[in-house]
Amino acid sequence: MSIVRVGIVQLTSTDQLDANLNSAREFVGEAASRGAEWVALPENFAFMRREGLPVQSAAQPIGGSITQALCDMAREHGVWLLGGTFAEAIPEDHRVFNTSLLLDPSGEIAACYRKIHLFDVDLSETGGGVFRESDTFRPGEEIAVADTPFGGVGMSVCYDLRFPELYREMAQRGADFLCVPSAFAPETGKDHWEVLLRARAIENQAFVVAPAQCGRHSPDRASYGRALVVDPWGLVLAQAADQPCCVVVDCDLGEIERVRNSIPALTHRRL
Repeated sequence: MSIVRVGIVQLTSTDQLDANLNSAREFVGEAASRGAEWVALPENFAFMRREGLPVQSAAQPIGGSITQALCDMAREHGVWLLGGTFAEAIPEDHRVFNTSLLLDPSGEIAACYRKIHLFDVDLSETGGGVFRESDTFRPGEEIAVADTPFGGVGMSVCYDLRFPELYREMAQRGADFLCVPSAFAPETGKDHWEVLLRARAIENQAFVVAPAQCGRHSPDRASYGRALVVDPWGLVLAQAADQPCCVVVDCDLGEIERVRNSIPALTHRRL
């Protein structure tokens, strides 16, 4: 396999689970009909919680209805499917994990990643409000790199993007693709989203696949959007418009070897 066709989905999810799942199914089906072998959904694709709504209201265990919907989509269309994220219930804990699943074309779970870095920031001076994910989310602890026919797939989520050491470790473990399903805040997204995604691609000489949430989800929540696929040289191969959509792009796997051979930075590490 020298070229893999990747589909990235951009959504404006709300707190209406069934409607969100229907949108995800529609775009996964569209991407598959356009030849995508691998489709990626954004963070919180199935349920975008309103501010103030208890996080447990959307939480499910792995194996619940959201997981089953992902398995069905992957199996129906015969694609690898990155299941964005959903709130994973934790027994005897008021918090949840922000969990991303990778499904193989038979609908089996190939990898699971729980978001490691939590978004605890005060953006009130820029009109963005105060966010404390650690109040409701429990951080994951394990790095995830999955083996696929098109190479190693490293998994991350949104705020993880600001921690380059995570991506370098994934590259050391064989990641050729770095996934960043996100719901990036508009205030930071306009200045940092593309810059950071391209930096992670350049540093690790890997493709970056970044499906995203966009637009206004509720009166008190909005996301930046601009879902991207970036090549190992740091060039943007595809970018979504400012609306729900899917974008399909061919990723030439030969570019990974070409870039890593031309500037062998990954072999020059001394620390």
